[in-house]
Amino acid sequence: MGSANPTPTEPAGPLTGFTVGVTAARRRDELVALLTRRGARVVEAPALRILPLEDDIALRRATEQCLTAPLDYVVATTGVGWRGWMSAADGWGRGAELAAACRNAVVLTRGPKATGAVRASGLDESYSPRSEATDELLTWLLARPLDGRRIAVQEHGLPLTGFGAALRERGAQVVPVPVYRWAPPEDPGPVRRLVEQTARREVHALAFTSAPAISAFLETAAADGLRERVLEAMSADVLPVCVGPVCARPLLDAGLPAVWPERGRLGALVRTLTETLPSRGRQELHLGGRTLVLQGSALLVDQESYWLSPKGAALLRALARRPGWVLSRAELLRRAWADSDTDEHAVEAAIARLRASLGPHSGLVRTVPKRGYCLATT
Repeated sequence: MGSANPTPTEPAGPLTGFTVGVTAARRRDELVALLTRRGARVVEAPALRILPLEDDIALRRATEQCLTAPLDYVVATTGVGWRGWMSAADGWGRGAELAAACRNAVVLTRGPKATGAVRASGLDESYSPRSEATDELLTWLLARPLDGRRIAVQEHGLPLTGFGAALRERGAQVVPVPVYRWAPPEDPGPVRRLVEQTARREVHALAFTSAPAISAFLETAAADGLRERVLEAMSADVLPVCVGPVCARPLLDAGLPAVWPERGRLGALVRTLTETLPSRGRQELHLGGRTLVLQGSALLVDQESYWLSPKGAALLRALARRPGWVLSRAELLRRAWADSDTDEHAVEAAIARLRASLGPHSGLVRTVPKRGYCLATT
């Protein structure tokens, strides 16, 4: 991540200079492509993996239970889960029966993806909350007489224990339908490295597409003793961007800020990132009649980009606050290094790497003998 290149890489895009961590398990390739197309560098670190249960005994048992008597309500919580359930039932030769049972019930959907999947299976939803929140589905159900009603609830990765308990308290018979389960990634190394990069503020944003992934990310940080540093980074320099408010709930519960688009789509998430990040990490430098842009970890010169290491970008940003003003090694050490054990020789080495990264623009960083360094103004 952030390797230096002394020549311009490619024409700058709106996210050039920014490094974005992606924790998604599903549709990760699509999200990565959308981000890289706009110039970002992406750290891929799936926080969870999906275990489909098409052949699982629990899913088949739940399906059979749904067919033992008429259903009054059916709750679809995710598009992938609904399609997986219908596909599994078809494989068992029970697809037509299950579709008929759902058609005779009141179908509720949590958000547009679940709605689309339900409609694609030939059914119509009776209610879908605008917020895509499971709580609103529960409120809608609890406003109706439920004693003796049979309700099938398609779960989405984790058991909806509280949802089912609230319905049972009102006398409903609840059939949980576990279509898939979240599990830890087979290789925890990438997410642990992303946690470390977040704690060191070497990524500029984290893109989240599910609440369980956020919880898993924060749990990994806690297990590695980095939770407080990660929370501090995400409250200041690392922007958390979520696909929607339901996804963002674990961040909000932890007291962290988060942004999300009005529509819960990957494209909308990337647009939100593209609109928000540059306003946080972009600095224009007017030097010698030219305008240079320091954006994230890249210097943009005439729409060409020179990627810098995170440390190099921190040094250049410190010098750019007051072009021509000399900063001592000790001052640069204080501004760019969180580790107080680092000595001033690290500054000299980092300045040398920064100049190498800047290539033909290495003269921007000048040495002032016995005093320190400054950003050239001419």
